[in-house]
Amino acid sequence: MGKKVAVLLTNDFEDVEYTDPAKAFKEAGHELTVIEMEKGKTLKGKQGEATVTSDASIDDVKPEDFDALLLPGGFSPDQLRADDRFVQFSKSFMDDKKPVFAICHGPQLLITAKALEGRDATGFKSIRVDMEYAGVNFHDKEVVVCGNQLVTSRTPDDLPAFNREALNLLK
Repeated sequence: MGKKVAVLLTNDFEDVEYTDPAKAFKEAGHELTVIEMEKGKTLKGKQGEATVTSDASIDDVKPEDFDALLLPGGFSPDQLRADDRFVQFSKSFMDDKKPVFAICHGPQLLITAKALEGRDATGFKSIRVDMEYAGVNFHDKEVVVCGNQLVTSRTPDDLPAFNREALNLLK
């Protein structure tokens, strides 16, 4: 039985950090719901390669409707973390010990949610200090799995390992 995966996304996301996991998850039978400020909005990736239409507004979804959370990188997570609704949504997955998959700048939402203290994780080089200040045990590795819940990776180059470990947790 496929799992329901929430994806928090807005403009200027890192194209392949959405499209690559989305393809892998769908091929494995999971269902993705792209959540933004408004439903039906056309979102453009920062490389101009991917265009995604949001499936739902943050106001119309509840964390309990989903089994896991995907946080692609790019400029999207930094924009979304300015909105408390997205921060609280992310935090509830961490609090409820549901799988969270964050790549590149994706952990920025979890930093703002104060949900990373004491966790093993990685992320894009430029947010390493932010993550360390948030109490993360930072590892410069292609993928870090913490407590059978949190999967983090650094860059698009890490996507094969990121997808592999995320799919393991969705089994």
